[in-house]
Amino acid sequence: MLHHIELYVSNLNESKKFWEWFLNELGYQKYQQWESGISFKYENTYIVFVQVEERYTDVSYHRCRVGLNHLAFHAKSKEQVDSISDFLDAKGINILYKEKQPFAGGPLHYAVYFEDPDRIKVELVAP
Repeated sequence: MLHHIELYVSNLNESKKFWEWFLNELGYQKYQQWESGISFKYENTYIVFVQVEERYTDVSYHRCRVGLNHLAFHAKSKEQVDSISDFLDAKGINILYKEKQPFAGGPLHYAVYFEDPDRIKVELVAP
């Protein structure tokens, strides 16, 4: 069982705006908030976003380097995937593999792939 994930972000305010709506849609609730961070909890697992110290901003995140590639979440339904996809598109959020949606992961993998403000890939997969 995963206890928590902690992600350092380049702009906490932008990350908070981006992640709060998405995680609330999935049933996460705000768990903790402090000057340099915020966390969201679902059951016994939580996700933490922390403002990176300026001295570490010289190298930006890239999912193809060593480290985190993406975060994948369970959707409640295909309809939720479609609804989130529509919201992302309306907000101008970068949807990855858009021309192959909703089957970018293959014919049995109904999902949407997109990027957060730091270009971390996020996946929402229907059951």
